[in-house]
Amino acid sequence: MKAITLSEAMQSVSSGATLYARLIQEPSGDVGFYRPRPTDPQEPHERDEIYVVASGTGTLMCAGQSATLRTGDVIFVPRGAEHRFVNFDDDFATWVVLLGPSVALQ
Repeated sequence: MKAITLSEAMQSVSSGATLYARLIQEPSGDVGFYRPRPTDPQEPHERDEIYVVASGTGTLMCAGQSATLRTGDVIFVPRGAEHRFVNFDDDFATWVVLLGPSVALQ
């Protein structure tokens, strides 16, 4: 078993030196924490993702669609999809669950 508290996750990205911290890495998937500043520079990923908003509010733009999110909301992003957070407040942070083993996009 591995456990990470929200406080530990927040500390992992609080210095501003990194936007993303991988907190759990397993062959079946990863769990990370993401806090974009001041913009979200994401590129499409090689695995499906689930975001669980830990704090704040923002909008996820994904494949031509948008969803307004706030603390506690969950959203799925398929592998390879163009996506990024926009219009997020200073408090915005999200858990990131990367599903399955790491594979290269084709």
